[in-house]
Parts: sequence; structure tokens; C-alpha cells
Amino acid sequence: MSGTAAQISVVPRRALRQTRRMSLPLRYTRLAMVLHWLVAVLIVANVALGLTAELYPETWVRPAIDLHKSIGITVLGLALMRVLWRLTHAPPPMPARYGRLERRGAHAAHLALYGLILALPLSGWVHDSAFAQAAQHPLRLYGLVPWPRIGFIQAMDLEAKQRLHAQWFSIHVALAYALYALFALHVAGALKHQLWDREPELRRMWS
Repeated sequence: MSGTAAQISVVPRRALRQTRRMSLPLRYTRLAMVLHWLVAVLIVANVALGLTAELYPETWVRPAIDLHKSIGITVLGLALMRVLWRLTHAPPPMPARYGRLERRGAHAAHLALYGLILALPLSGWVHDSAFAQAAQHPLRLYGLVPWPRIGFIQAMDLEAKQRLHAQWFSIHVALAYALYALFALHVAGALKHQLWDREPELRRMWS
């Protein structure tokens, strides 16, 4: 063995992170973009339905409510697809000039958005399953595809279902307003980065 010790090069963590960032895509994949914008459009449509249903003629109210439920279930399915994509694909990196606090805030906001987008239709599903007249109004997605209610909730006695129906309506409304607020914050943050910071933020999610 020679007297000269072998020199081992140790790459600093910062350099490793920089190398990893350079290997990441600059934009989200096409599937991620489609899911993102489709969920956004459907959420906006459901907000409009939820806030204006009481203004419709009486014969329109039930179809509007059924459409609201159908869109909610669709959003749930698309959101689950988006979560699965996110778990298996690295997103494009944030611009290097974003500070640590800004990065952590963005990650926290995204996690909260995912949570609310999943929780809102689930809470609506529980609320609808406790509907006392559910048997007279079978749930069909867009009037075509039968969709089940939650069996053990439907099997409850009438008084328990009425109580649960009211409780989960309040939860559903609270989650909706939380989502509206976070959604608005998300849009404002993206516009701030794009217009104020002059970062190509929208290009990451736009082909």
C-alpha cells in the first residue's frame, strides 16, 4: 500500500441540490397540466352552482344540485389522479431566487389545497348519504352513471341521519369557504410571481 492517501472528493450538499435541480423538468408534464386546469375549471363551476342555486326557478333547483354533486365526485377522482401523479413525478423546481420561507409557504399551501380539494367532495358525499329522501332521489353522475351512497349512513335511523345531514352540511360549507380563500391566495401568489417578480411562473403549468 502506497504512503500517499487517496483523496476522496466530497460534493457539498448545496452542489448536490443544484445538480438535482438542473436535472428536473422546467415544466409540469402534460397530464399534470390537464388535471390542474380541469380541476380548477370544475371547482369554479361548482362554486357558481353552489352560490346561485337558490336563484334558479324551482324546476331547475334539483337538476342544479345533482350537477353540483356530479362535478364534486368528478373533482374527487381527478384530484386522486393528481395526487398519484405527484407521488410518482418530481415537479419542476421553483426559481432559485425564492427564499426558504417562500418555498415552505408554497409547499404548505399546495398541501392544504390538495387536502381541501379531497375533503370537500368527501364531506359532500357524507352529507348526501344522510339525505332523508335519498331513496327517492338516486344519485346518477350527470344523469347517466349510478353512484352509490355510503351504505352504513343510509342504514341509520331517520333522526340520526337528519342530525348527520345538518352537521355535515355545516362542515361542507366551512370547507368550501376555506377552499375559496386558499384558491384565491394561490391565484394571487401565481400572479405576483409572474407580474411583480418577473418569474415565468405560469409557464411551469402552461404548455
